[in-house]
Amino acid sequence: MSKVVDRFAEARKARRRLYPVTVLYTAFALSVLVLALRTRPLLALAFFALGVATWSGLEYWIHRFILHGRFPDGPGLYQHFLHRYFDHLHWEHHKRPWDGNHINGTISDTLAFSAPLALLGLLLPVWSLSALLAGILQAYIVEEWVHHSVHFYEFRWKYFRYIKRHHLYHHSPKGMNVAYGLTNGFWDVVFDTRISPGVRHALYQAGRGRDRAA
Repeated sequence: MSKVVDRFAEARKARRRLYPVTVLYTAFALSVLVLALRTRPLLALAFFALGVATWSGLEYWIHRFILHGRFPDGPGLYQHFLHRYFDHLHWEHHKRPWDGNHINGTISDTLAFSAPLALLGLLLPVWSLSALLAGILQAYIVEEWVHHSVHFYEFRWKYFRYIKRHHLYHHSPKGMNVAYGLTNGFWDVVFDTRISPGVRHALYQAGRGRDRAA
């Protein structure tokens, strides 16, 4: 007999994990933008926008090749590090997609990568690397909230209905090797991991009829 999941409780658990990283990275992004816009506003906005675009590609790449990668343990320090740091991250989420402990990342998951870049940015004009990193991190936070929402909430916004069906199909047994985009399907088209035409029709076209009837 399967255990009934209390999704409200799991959503609260996931939000508690997500709040600290949201506050930290959003505060960083806003602080950098305020400083950068005072110096070279057009360049600051350009680098911030480039950071957002960069995260779109990183989101796909990390999900497909890191989170869905396999990192078996080995005798070398490098192999052991990859196994300890990455191998457990995502498979538990696929086993229990509504478990609040595995929906969203935490500060510890990303700080080892973001902190060195933030420190390096201090050596360069604030409108350059720091603004780029601000865009990446703010886009990451948006992605985490989108991912959280598709697992726990129902919104009538057209984009949300699309991305929810897109992502939940990825969680199905037949969808594990497609639909890696978490906020959009653009890179799935580019790298040929798009959901097949027949399934897309069933998900999106037939779904529209159900939405209109609701």
